[in-house]
Amino acid sequence: MSDFFTMSVIVATLASGIRLATPFLLAALGETVGQRSGVLNLGVEGVMLIGAFVAYYTTLKTDSTALSIFLSLAAGVVMGLLYAFITLVMHAEQGISGIGIYLFGLGITDLLFQKQVGTPLPIGGLGTVEIPLLADIPWIGEVFFQHSVLVYTAFLLVPVVWFVINRTTFGLNIRAVGETPEAADTLGVSVNLTRTWTILIGNGLAGLAGGALALELGIFQQNLTSGRGFIAIALVYFGAWRPVGVMFGALLFGIVSATVNQWKTLGIIEGAASSLASMAPAVLTIVVLVLVSRRIDPPSALTRPFDRSA
Repeated sequence: MSDFFTMSVIVATLASGIRLATPFLLAALGETVGQRSGVLNLGVEGVMLIGAFVAYYTTLKTDSTALSIFLSLAAGVVMGLLYAFITLVMHAEQGISGIGIYLFGLGITDLLFQKQVGTPLPIGGLGTVEIPLLADIPWIGEVFFQHSVLVYTAFLLVPVVWFVINRTTFGLNIRAVGETPEAADTLGVSVNLTRTWTILIGNGLAGLAGGALALELGIFQQNLTSGRGFIAIALVYFGAWRPVGVMFGALLFGIVSATVNQWKTLGIIEGAASSLASMAPAVLTIVVLVLVSRRIDPPSALTRPFDRSA
């Protein structure tokens, strides 16, 4: 254990934790926007898988990470259109619809991988972008300022999402339809249009989260996300539907995962203990949901469909 408590190892663990937090943060920010409008999307995991495969396959064929990032985002938006149609137009129950999206994403990515790739082939990941001057600061520079563009993007989105939700007319409409959609409709706010936009934003960021994961790992395999999408949903509750709270939750899960990986590398935990430690993020998710659900109320209209003709 003493090998872990050295400055070089701790710095490397924190830097890795920030990178591992990125997919959680991107997906959770998108889900935060959606849930604030009253839409629960349990299909985040499936959308992440689709985004991950699209990014992986695009990079494999074109070697263009920029195109991969764009197409993973676009794939998420397409899935958002599908989810919006199912839930807002067809009035299907959100929970069941989300599970359907998850199963679709799990199945289609496995099928496409087997048919189009077959054997896992490594791809070039995202390069590191060092922030001038700041990256040279001892320890701090390595932890915060030597990451890929998607890491910086994810954390810059935190204040952007906060500003949109709390300081714009669109954000006011989001909060209104998430709390009292009938009153919002009376005031001329299109409930379904607002929710459609939040679904597209949420699914787009989920697709981007999957792309970030695939490009970070440089590989794709069946069920690559391994529950990260469901953890992202839990982080929305952990953060009390606030972007800053969601960010701290993502960092917590990222650092826990990085610590477990580091302990395995150093041989601190081995065998059965290693397998048990790998369950830490999942166990932490359950604990968070139990504790938070008792003290924080979700948006009043969450999962409640709106039918203007009713």
